[in-house]
Amino acid sequence: MKKVYFGSNLKMYKNIADTVTYLQDLQQNTYDLSRDDVQLFIIPSYTALESANKSIDHQKILLGAQNMCWEDQGQFTGEISPLMLKETGIDLVMIGHSERRHIFNETNYEENKKVLSSLKNGFITLLCIGETETQKDYMISKEVLREQLRIGFYGVNTESVNKIWIAYEPVWSIGVNGKPAKADYVEEMHKIIKECLIEIFGSKGRDIPVLYGGSVNQQNCESLIVQPSIDGLFVGRAAWNADDFNALIRQSLMALQREKDRN
Repeated sequence: MKKVYFGSNLKMYKNIADTVTYLQDLQQNTYDLSRDDVQLFIIPSYTALESANKSIDHQKILLGAQNMCWEDQGQFTGEISPLMLKETGIDLVMIGHSERRHIFNETNYEENKKVLSSLKNGFITLLCIGETETQKDYMISKEVLREQLRIGFYGVNTESVNKIWIAYEPVWSIGVNGKPAKADYVEEMHKIIKECLIEIFGSKGRDIPVLYGGSVNQQNCESLIVQPSIDGLFVGRAAWNADDFNALIRQSLMALQREKDRN
């Protein structure tokens, strides 16, 4: 069975104490799962990162930041530099989340600068991409995803491939009012993403994990995770309770095993 990725972005929820408790519970709940087969990661708020780092075994759960400035230092009031993030002991940086793109108006070109800086500083770089509902209705989803990937990875060399992850999150499918996407639609988009990664990075592009995020829950995780082009699940509020996330992870792994046994 291929390595499967499960993660969650805690957004602007959970204070420091809540985050530490959550991570410790999740680590304990999933301790028996082989990390050769499963990669877990959690992305808390900035203020919780230092305490979170001290509370977990990074061999069990990777720790990420929700955003990052592209400059190491400078006159960027309110921003967080990669050098500051290194001090917190994180493993990865998420870049281009739809809320950054659509609430804070970040462009593909800004995401590219952040990608380059994140990779330069040695972080696993999780680039989030996704189309809006309007773009989907106009049937330009594939073009939008290709543009986000091609600009996002402009200037990135193939030696960095082992530090790159992708999260496909259709904008219309995330958040409180998100509409769950059908598994066959997600698979179609993941195929496009994987094709584009090979166009950008050559055969090494096949090694980049592509995760799906968008109203993932215990009702749809099985149908999603068994799709051939989905390498993992980037789970929202359904993951914010450690017991629930543990149940979703195990349910997904069982579905994968059943699929493997059938084939």
